Amino acid sequence: MTTPDAKPMTYDEVVLGRRSIRGYKPDPVPKALIKEILEVAMRAPSSMNTQPWNFYVISGEPLDRIRAGNTERTVAGVPQSREFRTGKAFAGQHRERQVGVAKQLFAAMGIARDDQAMRQDWVLRGFRQFDAPVCVIVTYDKVLDGSDDTPFDCGAVTTALVNAAWSRGLGAVINSQGIMQSPVVREHAGIADDQVIMKSIALGWPDETFPANAVVSERKSVDEAAVFVGFDD
Repeated sequence: MTTPDAKPMTYDEVVLGRRSIRGYKPDPVPKALIKEILEVAMRAPSSMNTQPWNFYVISGEPLDRIRAGNTERTVAGVPQSREFRTGKAFAGQHRERQVGVAKQLFAAMGIARDDQAMRQDWVLRGFRQFDAPVCVIVTYDKVLDGSDDTPFDCGAVTTALVNAAWSRGLGAVINSQGIMQSPVVREHAGIADDQVIMKSIALGWPDETFPANAVVSERKSVDEAAVFVGFDD
C-alpha cells in the first residue's frame, strides 16, 4: 500500500526518524492501508500469547462527534473519566522532561508563556484528536484488568502500530486527551462493555507545514538508562 516510487526504509530509519505528528492533512486514509498497518503491528509480542488488544478505528462523522463531545465537556469543566489510571503527577526528572517537550512545542508554534488563549487552543487540539482524519482507540479485554502484563503488551502493539504507519508515510501521535471523556468515546465509537479504553492514536498524512511536526523530543542517553552487569569492559 506504500507509494510505488517510495524507497523502503530500514528498521533503524523508521525508529530513529519517527516523530509525533500533531498537524495533519485532511486527506482520507484508505481502510485497506490501516488494516495492513494493524496486521504488521499485531505481530508484537504479548505475555503468553494473550494478545489482549483490540482496536476501534474511527473516521468521518463519528470522529467529529467524539471531537465535539470531548471539547464541549472539557470546556464546561466536566471532570476527566479516563479508564486507564494516570497515576500521580510527575515530579523531578520526569516532570522536567514533560516541561521540556512542552517548551519545544510552544517555541515551534510561537506560543508565548503568557498567551493563555493559544495555550488553551493547543490543549483542546488534543481533545480533538489533533484534527487527524483517523483515530485509533486501543482497548484491552476487561477480564484481564489488573494484570500489569496487559498494558505492557498493549504498549508494545501501540509502538509497533505507529512505526508501521511511519514506514508507510503516515504520521501518528499517541495521546490520552482523546479518551479523557470516556462516555463520549464509548457512545460514538460503539465500544463494547467488555473492553477497557487504554489509549488513543491520532493517525493521518503529516502536514509538513505545521511547525510542531518538526519537533524531535530529546532522549536520555544509553549511559543514563542502562546498567551493564558482567561485562569485561
